[in-house]
Amino acid sequence: MEMRQMLCSELNNLMENNKDIVVLNADLSRPNGVSKLDEKYEERCINVGIAEQNMASIAAGMSSYGFIPFIITFTPFATRRICDQIAISISYAKQNVKIIGTDPGISAEYNGGTHMSFEDIGVLRSIPDIVIFEPVDKVQLKKSLPKIVEYNGPVYIRMFRKEIADVFYNDYNFDLFKADVIQEGKDVTILCTGIMVQEVIETNKRLKEKGIDAEIINVHTIKPIDKETILKSVKKTGKVLVAENHNVIGGLYSAVCEFLSETYPVKVKHIGINDMFGQVGKMPYLKTVYNMRCEDIELAVESMLND
Repeated sequence: MEMRQMLCSELNNLMENNKDIVVLNADLSRPNGVSKLDEKYEERCINVGIAEQNMASIAAGMSSYGFIPFIITFTPFATRRICDQIAISISYAKQNVKIIGTDPGISAEYNGGTHMSFEDIGVLRSIPDIVIFEPVDKVQLKKSLPKIVEYNGPVYIRMFRKEIADVFYNDYNFDLFKADVIQEGKDVTILCTGIMVQEVIETNKRLKEKGIDAEIINVHTIKPIDKETILKSVKKTGKVLVAENHNVIGGLYSAVCEFLSETYPVKVKHIGINDMFGQVGKMPYLKTVYNMRCEDIELAVESMLND
């Protein structure tokens, strides 16, 4: 099942049981996999056309009347295009709006640089009172949506749109504000999020063959970051690698460095976009271009351990 199929399925379950949930889209319900909701909940699904700023304002207004609006569109349109509306109409006004941005980072593939959002976390992380969450697989997405509906306040969900390998099983216990320790280790802490979690897990097979004991943590919520789990791990390993599908400026790497520099200064390396724009290409090619492959993670870990 693709991530967008799980999104549609779980939103359907939530909308059946909660009449306050509404869905707004900007002419992209079919690509984002939620067009079936348009048919079933005609009065609670609104297509505003290609007018994302208006969509955010409508969502804020509906929230002020007690609704729980979900905005669903491509990542750049869900963040940088509507940044002012998110800042003022939603966050400053303390409205309970949920924003889903699909195809983050290199997963935009053939849509290229204009649609390849490497800065969305950085754009929204500077806005007060907004939660930023990136599900790693469809299990985590399914578990997270009821919790996000229960949470009263703006939430940005940075969601891969298509099929991706599962990291978690159905018995997984999800906590929106607690990072997941996927594997305990003593040599290096690898903090990862989104599609990079699978890349790190795959790399770990190589690290084990070389006798490297890595602690792998899925930081699914970038804001507020789980300081307790990160600090506990870093105090044990003393070395940190951050892997993310985002510009290394403003994203998870920045959040980790900001926290550790004041709390427990250690050397932190990164895997991510080195302050560049996107380009057209399939994900394997783009991972090579931006040094986000297993080989790059392996080299970064070895470099840290050899310093």
